[in-house]
Amino acid sequence: MSLTDLWTNSQAILPLIVLMAWACALLIIDLFIPHERKSWTAGLAAVGLALTLALVIMQPPGSVKAFQGMVTVDGFARFLHVLFLVSGLAGLAMAYDYLNRTNLQRGEYYTLILFSIGGMMAMAMASDLIMVFLSLEWLSIPLYVLAGFARPRLDSEESALKYFLLGAYAGGFLLYGTALTFGATKTTQLAGIITAVSGGQANIAMLTFGAALILIGLGFKVSAVPFHMWTPDVYQGAPSSVTGFMAVTAKAAGFAAMLRFFTLAFPAAAPKLTVVIWVLAALTMFLGNLVAIAQTNIKRMLAYSSIAHAGYILMALVPYANPKVAADSVASGIFYLLAYGMTTLGAWAVVIALEKQEGRGLNLDDYAGLGQKKPMLAAAMTIFMLSFAGVPPTMGFVGKLFLFRTAIAGGEIALALIGVLTSLISAYFYLRVVVIMYMRSGDPEVRSEFWLNLVVGASAVGVVLLSLFSAPVFQWAAVVLTQ
Repeated sequence: MSLTDLWTNSQAILPLIVLMAWACALLIIDLFIPHERKSWTAGLAAVGLALTLALVIMQPPGSVKAFQGMVTVDGFARFLHVLFLVSGLAGLAMAYDYLNRTNLQRGEYYTLILFSIGGMMAMAMASDLIMVFLSLEWLSIPLYVLAGFARPRLDSEESALKYFLLGAYAGGFLLYGTALTFGATKTTQLAGIITAVSGGQANIAMLTFGAALILIGLGFKVSAVPFHMWTPDVYQGAPSSVTGFMAVTAKAAGFAAMLRFFTLAFPAAAPKLTVVIWVLAALTMFLGNLVAIAQTNIKRMLAYSSIAHAGYILMALVPYANPKVAADSVASGIFYLLAYGMTTLGAWAVVIALEKQEGRGLNLDDYAGLGQKKPMLAAAMTIFMLSFAGVPPTMGFVGKLFLFRTAIAGGEIALALIGVLTSLISAYFYLRVVVIMYMRSGDPEVRSEFWLNLVVGASAVGVVLLSLFSAPVFQWAAVVLTQ
């Protein structure tokens, strides 16, 4: 590699280089910060994320390829980078007070968050299946550690072990699918796969089988049925600040790979995989919403809610094979990912506000009386529950509207009806939280902490405000892959 190539490649991934250098430096600096001053480590981590975010925003528009086509920096990658970094800042804000009151304050927490975000940024830029696998492991390994961060609590250790074992198993599927794709097309690069298919040089049967295995590997990461079994236990056992961060970023990273590769790299396999994705989306929406009804623990309820929303986002991939709605299909998926991320961060911030040091305060009954004691917090939680259920005026409603409209325009009327039906089912357990907050008496113990309140307030305002300006946001999402 020449010096010119090295400079070009470094410029393309400069935000990622800065973030990883900052994380490595922070790991060493933290050794000299006393335990009672670990908030300094949190502040330094936030500075690193803010600096990286500024570099991402200042990147010029356009698509740039680096490292011989293994990395692509385009509008899609930059959008996801912003989502990951903002979610990381929100995750640090949620953890600031939570780690202190749960006796989990250790500097490694913040560096692990930075390293995981680095893997997510690499995933968003990946234009090669090998890069996807490396990025997936890069972002996952810190999350395995963070899931067990509440050791020696048995449920936290169990969540880390389940996440690690099943994650390694899913990684094997992804790697095998990559090998089959290479055998079918003689390349693992996105551009090469497209060229091989369009030139008639690919083994379509082997390519389809490889794509199916890759779908299994990524399906685990996004908690799609039947690859969802780890989600409720991991979400419940992991520290709540970790779960809130992971529920948004890990799912977004998985869908980043899905949206990029299954809409661009496998055009010939799209008609064959459409039926598979259709079934996965329907099963995921049904199971997630139905099982959530039986949950009395708020973390498990939100875990099954997360599974259900993975089904809604999968719906965006189904009509992509129809060229008339291909662009709207990707745009609706990106828009819904934004709506889900903003709503989820706010909801988990409320959960953290009510959770007690001993892990209590996580049952639905613990939310009784919240409307009287903390009306603003209860109002924010109401907004988040309505957004999850798809009730206007919220981002969740607009996101589902775009998804269902695109599915119907693509001829997938049955899938759209399933989406509407499961949304009606979900209204029961989402509105149950609202009923408990306002219709039952109680005296919930609530933490009032500035940074946590900031996440709750900003998320609530964003969920409502952006729903009122959804048209320009959707139009922007429609062209994000071409920027």
